[in-house]
Amino acid sequence: MGAEPDITVENRKELTYLLSQGAELEHALMCQYLYAAFSLKTAADGLTDAQAERVERWRKVILRIAGEEMLHWAVVQNLLAAVGSAPFVSRPHLPHQAMGYPPGVQLALLPFGEVSLQHFMYLERPQDVDSADGDGFVPVGPALTPMNAEEIVPRGQEFATVGHLYRSCARGLANLAEKIGEDRLFIGPAFHQTDASVFGWPSLGPITDVAQAEAAIELIVEQGEGATGDWTDAHYGRFLAVRDDYLAALAEDPTFDPVHPVVSAGMRAVEGIEPPVYITDPATGACSDLFNAVYELLLQMIARYFAFGHETPRQREVLAGTAVDLMFQAIEPLGLLLARLPVGADHPVVTAGANFQLPYRASFLLPHRRAAWLRFAERLEDLATFAASQSPAVGQEVLNQVSVDLHSAAAQLLAQVEEV
Repeated sequence: MGAEPDITVENRKELTYLLSQGAELEHALMCQYLYAAFSLKTAADGLTDAQAERVERWRKVILRIAGEEMLHWAVVQNLLAAVGSAPFVSRPHLPHQAMGYPPGVQLALLPFGEVSLQHFMYLERPQDVDSADGDGFVPVGPALTPMNAEEIVPRGQEFATVGHLYRSCARGLANLAEKIGEDRLFIGPAFHQTDASVFGWPSLGPITDVAQAEAAIELIVEQGEGATGDWTDAHYGRFLAVRDDYLAALAEDPTFDPVHPVVSAGMRAVEGIEPPVYITDPATGACSDLFNAVYELLLQMIARYFAFGHETPRQREVLAGTAVDLMFQAIEPLGLLLARLPVGADHPVVTAGANFQLPYRASFLLPHRRAAWLRFAERLEDLATFAASQSPAVGQEVLNQVSVDLHSAAAQLLAQVEEV
């Protein structure tokens, strides 16, 4: 692989533009990895004990990597806050070749398999590894050119790997600190960032200077592509190990089928992006909408956590804890359920999967504290009632438990809202 092309960062606006691209990428990678993990079958789907043990091992690896992407996402939010920017929790709709992205950076929801694992390895590949993308991913358009010093409007520039983007951001941070001074660059308050006490990651902490920023970015790069020459325990190496074990399993038993036939189906188009397949089964459609509504609410809560106003430290802890709980109490069980649910009579051999569809790409910020918390609780109650009213052919117990947990989450938030 040749030298990485230069990425120019001459001002704060271009720096925050590139960091926002990083936030988008971490967010989209997390969705891709969760979708693949949810697509894997369980023992209840007819796997033998040995097969189920192997599949669960793969799922745990992918879920752990997805969790680390969430850590990276939080680190980027800290970086954005540190240089005086708002949190960036949105992302382009999936699948996409986003405007402003290099032609080789493409994102799509794929079931677990050789193609998806190769795609994940390509996105996470180290600087010195020449890897092809998965089958079906073809670069679209010419490479992006570096900005020149006279340009004032921020735009995308060419990066070959996620690590390349972050290394460029680190150089840009250092250059800007030298140009305008660290005190002028790191103008965001540390208390608007997050740390290990909230999400439990020991390496997560506020960023107030170049050294801390560079250490935070180095964490992201090393967990993704590995330290120079050593990527065994990085995301790239772990995906490689899962792919090799998966291919070995197929070689041992060509009839082994550990994956639900998911197709990332959806109920509707959003902002011109059509789902690959439309859901026509009403019960499946309701579960898909419930999943996506919880997902959207999570993003609003996380945006509020980083861009809070008048919340006490305890209230911020409750907000973050509730958001994390919903990932395990709603997102994960609904994602696993949707991989089992039928799309509809028009597509009888495929299942829906959780398509992580956003209703819009606009701001997720709610400006007023009491109103925001009341809206969060109200929405949780709406979703809990909706979940309890559904009657899918399979998974009723999942929806019942999700409903209970959503009601509980609403109560946790309401307990922090004062009376007028």
